Amino acid sequence: LVWWLVLSLAWLGPVLGGEEEEGEGVAEEEEAEEEGDVLSDELGEEDGVLVLHEHNFARALSEHRLLLVEFYAPWCGHCQRLAPAFAQAATELRNESSPARLGKVDATAQVALANEFGITSYPTLKLFRDGNRTHPLAYTGRMDAKGIVRWMQRRASPSATLLQDTDTAAAFVGSQDLVVVGFFKVGWGGRGPDLAVAVAMATHGVAPQDLESEAAQAFYEVAGEVVDLPFGVAEAAELFQAYGLAADTICLFKKFDEGRTDFPVDPARGLDVAELTRLLRVHSLELVMEFTKETSDQIFSAQIPHHMLLFLNKSSSAQLALQDGFRAAAGTFRGKVLFVVVDVTGYGADVLPFFGLTPADAPTLRLVKMENNRKYQMDQDAFSDTAIRTFIEAVLDGKVKPHLLSAEPPEDWDTRPVKVLVGKTFEQVAFDETKNVFVKFYAPWCSHCQAMAAAWEELGERYKDHEDIVIAELDSTANELENITIHGFPTLHYFPAGPGRKMVEYKSARDVETFSKFLENGGTLPEEPPVVSEVPPPQGQGPPPT
Repeated sequence: LVWWLVLSLAWLGPVLGGEEEEGEGVAEEEEAEEEGDVLSDELGEEDGVLVLHEHNFARALSEHRLLLVEFYAPWCGHCQRLAPAFAQAATELRNESSPARLGKVDATAQVALANEFGITSYPTLKLFRDGNRTHPLAYTGRMDAKGIVRWMQRRASPSATLLQDTDTAAAFVGSQDLVVVGFFKVGWGGRGPDLAVAVAMATHGVAPQDLESEAAQAFYEVAGEVVDLPFGVAEAAELFQAYGLAADTICLFKKFDEGRTDFPVDPARGLDVAELTRLLRVHSLELVMEFTKETSDQIFSAQIPHHMLLFLNKSSSAQLALQDGFRAAAGTFRGKVLFVVVDVTGYGADVLPFFGLTPADAPTLRLVKMENNRKYQMDQDAFSDTAIRTFIEAVLDGKVKPHLLSAEPPEDWDTRPVKVLVGKTFEQVAFDETKNVFVKFYAPWCSHCQAMAAAWEELGERYKDHEDIVIAELDSTANELENITIHGFPTLHYFPAGPGRKMVEYKSARDVETFSKFLENGGTLPEEPPVVSEVPPPQGQGPPPT
């Protein structure tokens, strides 16, 4: 269930990573070493991961050409969740006799190392290459075992395969469903044989500095980061002729849709690393994706700003036929809108409640704006390519209001000590100028919300007879608000009484006495520093609340 929520909430609401790591550790950093402890430079291991500290760090760098180091905090929940994957990756790399090794540093104990490498969030992963400790490379891969292994493999071997003739090129192009080949007539300063040297140099993170090789350098940089695609490089004239090219071009070969997409290198601008990466990501996806266990990760990591979803029952031939118009509309919006088919009786059934749908609602369409998870619905579903294009263009132009979910309010919602709000009752309560309204936005599955539930109920009991104070809560997984976006759970907002009221976010301790002090002081705690509530980035998490 939790896995599904993490996956689905990319469409449907704040991510699971929005929970705070609270109460799991110390309020202050521990000292680097207990008085009297002496550490040697021996390299110990835990689950195949080197255990590093300031006394053996230099030795680890000297003995391992490629060393990926995780700087962690013992109290950090994200670090705890990463630990099994990190250990698995270490084992896999060792089993394949890779020169790459993994290590870890307790940054709360090894303060000198944490300061040296500017560690400000946990976990932070850095790659040290060839013993160099002054310029470590930030880890940019996925935070799972497969992603770590692929990222390290790409740095332990040539990031691109040199294709020398038509036979090797054809074999490479046909080897996988997706491959990338960079064709460079003057790839490395016009010196054809030096391309092989450049491949070897790229293996060690070194790029030739010849000004004429800038496009090829950019290509190798992309190849080093996009580790889930194989990259090849070619300069032979016969290969340009065989693939119908006259100028430097990046070609994406695929065994679906149009089969091949070309990205010509602009002679004046060269190759932009970020733009080429984006184009490869976008065009590596099928024009219309089906939401399955195998494709779900691709869909949510695509970084395409809008998703257009067709919910249908695949057991119905009539509904399957609706895919024709859906596909016909998709090409117009490639890179801007990702088209996804969701089978309401298959893998997609579990996400239906988050859209307020049941299998009986199929076929139907929804457009999701990924930036704020706003969902848009046609007034009346129409499945022709023209109707779909018109609807999407209207949404992109800001001419369509989002479709907001709302549960039905319980019959006794306003008689309980804690008022139970839903989308359709929120404004009448929260925006009542005669009341000071304190609202908890929560998710039923959120452990931190569950931990503070008793305190919130007690707060409601304490203020149930106050005419001007309302304690309320809203399930943000079942209700959406037009002007308030919740990014993490729980989120607490205070709406003071009076005209021109401004919403105040509460960020302090979550206990009844502190809540009461906040309410009695009109929505402020001037004498107490707030606890920072944060949504950690994919790779890290800040120190614990103090």
